[in-house]
Amino acid sequence: MQLETLAILNAERAARRAAILVTDLDGGAQRVVREAEIAGDPLADLLARHLAAGKSGLAEADGRSVFLTVQAPPVRLVVIGAVHISQALCPMARALDLAVTVIDPRTAFATPERFPGIDLVAEWPDDALAGPVPPLDRYCAVAALTHDPKIDDPALAAALRAGCFYVGALGSRKTHAARVARLAQAGFSETEIGRIAAPIGLSIQAVSPAEIAVSILAQIIAAQRTPRSGAAA
Repeated sequence: MQLETLAILNAERAARRAAILVTDLDGGAQRVVREAEIAGDPLADLLARHLAAGKSGLAEADGRSVFLTVQAPPVRLVVIGAVHISQALCPMARALDLAVTVIDPRTAFATPERFPGIDLVAEWPDDALAGPVPPLDRYCAVAALTHDPKIDDPALAAALRAGCFYVGALGSRKTHAARVARLAQAGFSETEIGRIAAPIGLSIQAVSPAEIAVSILAQIIAAQRTPRSGAAA
């Protein structure tokens, strides 16, 4: 690998941006395709599928064999609310190698005893996301679970601004309608607000906190594995 190629890959990794190294197995030539460049690449569909799957591998392109080395940032899950659903969700997410952070200013709920081994931030989301928690980006999923607009709304707004690949919020359709009105008043467009999965989770008739957690995680995985418009369009 040439030093220039390695430098590009390292720079993209440091910036938490995805890239794919395309190696022509017939001649050995290599080139790096940054995520932002995928849409305009001759192999756009192929590259988008591999990026969505998060898997490197052999492929055929225009009658030639290529090896696609996928370099994607680790996915982060930011959970807003140290609630019962969060207690079930966090260990499941960690089992899938997601980096999990729980944000909740209510110190009676955000305790190490209730969330062993989880990164807990006992601050209001707007303070947490502007300080101790790393900036949100398109490789973050945000799940707002408190039912409290004072806690959930700032996190949802930050997630929409950051272009997080998944944004979900707990609550009934009536609750979400009120949320939509608040976010619209805050200046978010109908398209932006429409990115919020609400009611959160896949419709599996979940009842218990653990079942709701399963439905949320399944929805996050589905969003993660769907080629994104920014890469595939």
